[in-house]
Amino acid sequence: MTTALITHPACLDHELPRHPERPERLQAILDHLDNTGLIRDLTQVTAEEADNQVLTRIHPVDFIEFIQELSPVSGSARIDPDTYMSPGSLRAARLAVGACIQATEMVLSRSVDNAFCAVRPPGHHTELREAMGFCLFNNIAVAVQTALLDKQVSRVAIVDFDVHHCNGTVDIFKQREEVLVCSSFQYPFYPNRYLDYQNAHIITSPLRAGSGSDEFRKEVEEVWLPAIEEHKPDMIFISAGFDAHRDDLMGELNLDEADYLWVTTTIKNLANEHANGRIVSTLEGGYDLQALAASAHAHLEGLIG
Repeated sequence: MTTALITHPACLDHELPRHPERPERLQAILDHLDNTGLIRDLTQVTAEEADNQVLTRIHPVDFIEFIQELSPVSGSARIDPDTYMSPGSLRAARLAVGACIQATEMVLSRSVDNAFCAVRPPGHHTELREAMGFCLFNNIAVAVQTALLDKQVSRVAIVDFDVHHCNGTVDIFKQREEVLVCSSFQYPFYPNRYLDYQNAHIITSPLRAGSGSDEFRKEVEEVWLPAIEEHKPDMIFISAGFDAHRDDLMGELNLDEADYLWVTTTIKNLANEHANGRIVSTLEGGYDLQALAASAHAHLEGLIG
């Protein structure tokens, strides 16, 4: 198996002092991969920026222009109490989308088997025309739409195991039956949107505070796997959030590295069965630096196989 690691140093330039979504998150992952030597098993790729034409595959022009106009020359700008922009944020956000596009194109062309985008800001909370929850553009959604433009792909599955529900991804694909969305998250919890949304291709797995491996794995085995088997996706996308880790104080779930390795391996087996092994994963949450780095390492081990 060949696994790509796609990132860019400018993703570190999205920064606001004392904000939990900080550059150190990405640096911790990259340092850990370097220190453990796992990075030598990966095909390293430098991300390229997504332009407006690519972004309009999902987001309306007026929303893209709003984000552009909000971008500050100095200091910071707030979209909401949780979501900010600094002078480096717009480029970082374009690179985050661009990395996911490159990953999709590389996987579809078979230049790599799968890919992980080590980028920030994250994206899964951004709805069709509203940025929120630390996110600016919906990175995974633009990548999914890119895949669906390819003649090889008519159905996809998105798997999201962040501690927070992927309200943005659901908002974008809620009427798109060719896109299966499976999401596990602490309940009730932020973002308090779409938590109970019902549609046959939107699979929600709410987990009560204190839930751990047993509850998470049961949801995957009994709910996600049958849905994915029935959907038979041509490609699988992963919104990889690691803030459900027991050491991450952002939430109150109790997963660990073994769970992330297990779920990644499980997804990869499904991809091998239905999707010619095609997987694109991108970083979402994860705020305890040590737990984040170790969890991302486990995730990549699963992708490498």
